[in-house]
Amino acid sequence: MTRDPRYDILFEPVQLGPVTARNRFFQVPHCNGMGYARPTAHAEMRGVKAEGGWSVVCTEEVEFHWSSDTAPYVEGHLSDDADIPMHARLVDRVHAHGALAGCELVYSGMTAANLEVRQPPMGPVALPVVGTHPVHSRAMTLDDIADLRRWHRQGVERAIAAGYDVVYVYAGHGLTVLQHFLSRRYNTRTDAYGGSVENRTRLLREVLEDTIEVAAGRVAVACRLCVDELIGEAGLQRAEIEEIFGIIGEIPDVWDLMVGDWDFDSLTSRFGPEGTQEEYVRGLKALTTKPVIGVGRFTSPDTMVRMIQDGVLDMIGAARPSIADPFLPKKIEEGRWQDIRECIGCNMCVTGDYTMTSIRCTQNPSMGEEWRRGWHPERIRPRGSDTKVLVVGAGPAGLEAAMSLGRRGYEVMLAEGTNELGGRVALEARLSGLAAWIRVVDYRLGQLERIPNVEIARGSTVTADEILGYEFDHVAVATGCHWRTDGLGRATLQPVPLGDGLEIVTPDTILRGELPAGERVVVYDDDHYYLGGVIAELFAAAGRKVTLVTPEARVSAWTENTMEQHRVHVRLAEAGVEIVLSQVLTSAGSGSVELGCAYTGRPLTLPADALVLLTARLPDDELATALRAVEVGPTVRAIGDALAPGTIAAAVWDGHRYAEELDDPAVANNDHAPFKREVVALADE
Repeated sequence: MTRDPRYDILFEPVQLGPVTARNRFFQVPHCNGMGYARPTAHAEMRGVKAEGGWSVVCTEEVEFHWSSDTAPYVEGHLSDDADIPMHARLVDRVHAHGALAGCELVYSGMTAANLEVRQPPMGPVALPVVGTHPVHSRAMTLDDIADLRRWHRQGVERAIAAGYDVVYVYAGHGLTVLQHFLSRRYNTRTDAYGGSVENRTRLLREVLEDTIEVAAGRVAVACRLCVDELIGEAGLQRAEIEEIFGIIGEIPDVWDLMVGDWDFDSLTSRFGPEGTQEEYVRGLKALTTKPVIGVGRFTSPDTMVRMIQDGVLDMIGAARPSIADPFLPKKIEEGRWQDIRECIGCNMCVTGDYTMTSIRCTQNPSMGEEWRRGWHPERIRPRGSDTKVLVVGAGPAGLEAAMSLGRRGYEVMLAEGTNELGGRVALEARLSGLAAWIRVVDYRLGQLERIPNVEIARGSTVTADEILGYEFDHVAVATGCHWRTDGLGRATLQPVPLGDGLEIVTPDTILRGELPAGERVVVYDDDHYYLGGVIAELFAAAGRKVTLVTPEARVSAWTENTMEQHRVHVRLAEAGVEIVLSQVLTSAGSGSVELGCAYTGRPLTLPADALVLLTARLPDDELATALRAVEVGPTVRAIGDALAPGTIAAAVWDGHRYAEELDDPAVANNDHAPFKREVVALADE
């Protein structure tokens, strides 16, 4: 297939100071949970993106001096010459595919508690560090400022020595000392580095000028800048940014613009559409002659073209879309836009950074596994035998397994008991804010339609006896799971007494479109992810009196890892949902729900007509159990939620793992890890 001429503009080269980007696709810096701890895995992941057509591929934030320490988070390090080889490996992987490599240098200042180095962090003034650590930052002296400038110059030299083509000066996301100096939110200094916009810009200007001087035409200098902190006059806003552009607009070779803190810059689809940042960056390109990059969870090539043609951006920046589909640019270039795995905006990728583990993606199960397991987003090894595979269940695990097995060349039958494919994703995507999640199903169905060796049987509920009557060599049971109805969950590891006089339902009932009739609805959320809040919204929108109860001290507590928790709380409060925290379900019945304080056990009674239980789930593994009981028959494995209930991302990943590992003798012996490990080398004593 050939490229649609409408998208030719996206493949024009862009000059970035002394270097040239081959097209307008720019993978902006993003965290990944690998950094200094898993450098080869990190390098391979970035290399795959370069292979996929991104003209510039950047690191995450990279600490350039030991005195700014983001531990326990796993970011990049370039504070010593010993760090250079791991960066050179990443650069080599990126250069191997003709892309430019970018390094985002960072000095975190008061956003880093310095837990590892144990000395106070520094900022424009003395303030508590961001977060809840009992640590304060100290105010930087003029000598400290001089040190910071020298350290940054040293970091630039190391980045150049590693082979990078683009070096960042970072003043965004609320995560860097340079932004802290810019913003009146943090900077109340009264010397030459505080007060007026010109003074607050002084340090950023000096560091930019230093970086240009050190670069000396060897690399491009990028500046990542927050253009609105979204807190009004208390922080940076548009009028000040226009003044700042008047001061430094022509210094860097390229501008990378972002909005708010990280949670807004990577806003989930539940709380904002593609291109949310446009209104904040529109018009800033006119204030500089240098190229401008911006993000917006762009997956539509038509939207990308509009950004360029309307003069909003010069380059299409992407983090999450490049994670969901590292080959997005190449697919547009080759006229295969229908093959794009569109980002669903769930922020599962962000959880890797928050949990200090390797990055993962709901749409792209190979993300983070490129080196460790040898998985590739577009290639998979051919089949290991001439065998037939039955996949039972067309939810996220089943769809992924069938698609990937089909790509390997196996003859596959996908049997789904209902007439609708997609399982829990198809149902949950109908709920408020989750519509984009249907892309998990749409992408896989679109691919399956073009794989001739995969047959799909809808409305086909199969039994163990029926399966054994066919000539399948392998059976993957992807029959999903169901929510418990007895109240057992994380907070209560025994069933809860549940009496009559109260309608008790689970999300399974609600997802079938069956809402309880009562006026007063209590949603008991011991799941702590997104679904409890979404269901509470559903009842509030239906005019019910809703109370959301959770044993945690925060509503939807795990969404802290997807940077949504505060937005979930606000939305529920604005919808009129009463939020009851730190309460454990003890019993229910006869028009009331009985609770106990999670700390003291003190009782609390809530009147209720209906109770929605989100506690724990059980795998629907009866078919797998029955098949395993047969002495002679096909190999049987439960996958996804039928193995162990988890996230949609986990189900997709497990479906892919089944397809990758089928007929692989290397994984038969589980005494050894089925993946590579990068072991830390011992230092010389």
